[in-house]
This record gives sequence, C-alpha cells and structure tokens, in this order.
Amino acid sequence: MKPLSRAEIVELFTRLRELNPHPTTELAYHSPYQLLVAVVLSAQSTDVGVNKATRKLFEVAPTPQAMLELGEEGLKRYISSIGFYNTKAKNIIALSRILVERYGGQVPHDREALEALPGVGRKSANVILNTVFGEPVIAVDTHVFRVSNRTGLAPGKDVREVERKLERRVPDEFKRDAHHWLILHGRYVCKARKPDCPHCVIRDLCRYPHKTPAGA
Repeated sequence: MKPLSRAEIVELFTRLRELNPHPTTELAYHSPYQLLVAVVLSAQSTDVGVNKATRKLFEVAPTPQAMLELGEEGLKRYISSIGFYNTKAKNIIALSRILVERYGGQVPHDREALEALPGVGRKSANVILNTVFGEPVIAVDTHVFRVSNRTGLAPGKDVREVERKLERRVPDEFKRDAHHWLILHGRYVCKARKPDCPHCVIRDLCRYPHKTPAGA
C-alpha cells in the first residue's frame, strides 16, 4: 500500500475539520480526575457504557478523596456493568490514593507520572495530555489504528509504530485534534466490520482496497 502524500494528508484532515471543527472525547466528565477515571473504565468498553455508569458514580465520588471514602467495594456497585470491573475498581482506588498522597488530589501534567498510575498506559496518558492539557499528542486506540492503516495515513503493525508515524506525518496545525477526528471517523464511518464507504468524506483519498459499494 502506498502511503498518503503530504498534500493528501492535509486534504484528509481539512475535510474532517470542516465536518467537525471542535472535536472532543465522548466520555462525560467535569474535571481532569473524572476524565482519568472514565478513561481507565473505557478500556475494552464503550464510551456509552462508561458514561451510563459514571453519571451516578461522579455524583457520589467526584474527587480522589471521595472515591477513597467510597472504597473499592462501594465503587464496584456503580461500575459492575463494565467489563473487568473488579480490576478497574482496584486500579481506580489505587490511583486515587496516589493522587491524594503525592499530588494533592490533582492529575499530574507529566507523562511518566501518568503512566505510573495503576490502569494507565501510554494511550490513556496521551488522552489526558491531549484533552486536559492541550498537548498535540495522538492516542492510538483500535479506531485510530484501523483508520490509519486502511487509509494509508500511517500504516503500521502495532500501535506504537502507528503513533510514531502519525507524529511524523500529521501536520502541526492538525495534531491537537487529530486523534479525536480519527476516533470519531473510525467509530461512525470507517467501522471495523462494515465501513460506510459510500458516505465517507475521504473516500477518494483512502487506499483501502475493499471499499463497500453503495447499497451494500
């Protein structure tokens, strides 16, 4: 597969920006801490399912200290509908304790510190650095990975390779919002099983050889 040219990449993101000038996460939150919790819960789960659980959870435990007071067993009652909730509850209580004891209850603006938190990997840290602190980093989830490979934007065998290529290939003017555009495009248009190619705004740029025809 021939990767997209720089001019094609500029055109791709220009079109996505025209459709959605101010993209953001679909996770519901009211503070950096709440986004962090939501991101941990979202691993291998849908944003819709996470939002349903956190809507009630954040009413009783909106801060790290309140989460510690709720406790692991109390937390499980709110997130039991989410996959791997036992492990996630353990991680959320542990990271809440670290935030209270080391960071005054605040989410640190530091990649190393974020990745050291239980349940927080590179992708999750990138989400926080981008969405909370405005850094032009790109979080590569399954949607970003799929779109990057299908289109020829940044083909790679694993998420780190795709991330490195995106960092090099995405023009600076688009980096701040790039992963939001790619996530949303993958979630609603370039879907895993049946991409909606006939309604894709970047269809003519895309290198995917198995485009779905109109009416399919």
